[in-house]
Amino acid sequence: MRNGLLIVLAAVGLVGLTALLTTPPATSEAETVSRRVSKPPEVAEPEPALECTPAPIEKRAAQLLVVGLPGVVTGEEPLAQELTEIGVGGVLLQKPNVADPEQVRALIEALRSRSEAPILVSADEEPGRVSTFRSLIGGSPSARTLAAEKSVEEIRNWSRDLGVELSDLGVDLDLGPVVDLDGGDPRGIIGDRSFSLDPALTTSAGLAFSEGLIEAGVLAAAKHFPGHGRSPTDSHVSLATVEADLGDLRATDLAPFQAQIDAGVPVVMLAHVGFSALDPNLPASLDPNAYALLREMGFQGVAMTDSLGMGAVNTTWSYTDAAVKAVAAGADSLLASDGNQARAMRDALVAAVNEGRLSESRVDEAAARMLVLKGADPGLLACTGASTPAMAARVHQQRSPTSGGGP
Repeated sequence: MRNGLLIVLAAVGLVGLTALLTTPPATSEAETVSRRVSKPPEVAEPEPALECTPAPIEKRAAQLLVVGLPGVVTGEEPLAQELTEIGVGGVLLQKPNVADPEQVRALIEALRSRSEAPILVSADEEPGRVSTFRSLIGGSPSARTLAAEKSVEEIRNWSRDLGVELSDLGVDLDLGPVVDLDGGDPRGIIGDRSFSLDPALTTSAGLAFSEGLIEAGVLAAAKHFPGHGRSPTDSHVSLATVEADLGDLRATDLAPFQAQIDAGVPVVMLAHVGFSALDPNLPASLDPNAYALLREMGFQGVAMTDSLGMGAVNTTWSYTDAAVKAVAAGADSLLASDGNQARAMRDALVAAVNEGRLSESRVDEAAARMLVLKGADPGLLACTGASTPAMAARVHQQRSPTSGGGP
């Protein structure tokens, strides 16, 4: 009996000793909170990243180019073949490229069939005097006349009809609406291309124009940011500077652009005009301050320069210098009416990246935005993503083979 009791007491003692050794010492509440904070959080193992190998820098840089085809009417001509071999992001059709509807469609189809990545087909089809396809679709009233004589709904319907005709030819992007404010000489550089000097009327008419195009499956481009209407100087010839503070611009010239951005316009074209509120010595198209302002206003789409061959730029900067300067400033798309400059511009961007004068990530960002604009996967060329503006998403939905939509 005594031996059994000793065995039990020994066992109890062993258990107590074990508990003593394994029980942590008492801690204060503050020490407990401290330990909770410092303890590494338990996280799930990350999913393996999808491997992405970017395309050669030459192909990514070429996506930024939207260029004209001087004198080209068929896809068999040398310049057309060179541009698809370079891999330009888009082309700009102009009057000399237009003979008849079948010829335009055949030219576009040849460009598309030879392009490795989707190619953006753009045209400058405004109400009134700026018209690429006047010989095919006829003339039209100026923007100023439309805004003065038609309701918002009528402008929207008019624009939708225009978009249907552009889409039927194969055009993806119309370089309009002009949302500059101008109530002066109708034949001025902006003049009656503007809906009105009144910000509210220009805003409503400009939105109606964009909406009509989108409903027809055609992308819209608001221009010429941050506003060309105050400048009487023709930027095709030389650079002028607008004297206005930012508060004044926000209340007037910028208001129609803000409305377009809020509605999800996919492209904004920047003017070759300097602004004292930004950098008075640079056209907005080359000014980092202008692109920063555009993004600050919430724009997520493609920021496009006006044509780099215009005098406001080309009398000071070559095509190649302007290309590098614009992309470094924040441009996603370089417009040039002369496609013969495409290879040199592409090579200048590549050299700037290789020499450390231009960030490769900036080129990737721009290329991704261009691909997303066309409804393509940015992973085709660049290992980065981009947001899809609301209006572009609507166009892509219409063009989807499963949507049953379309003009």
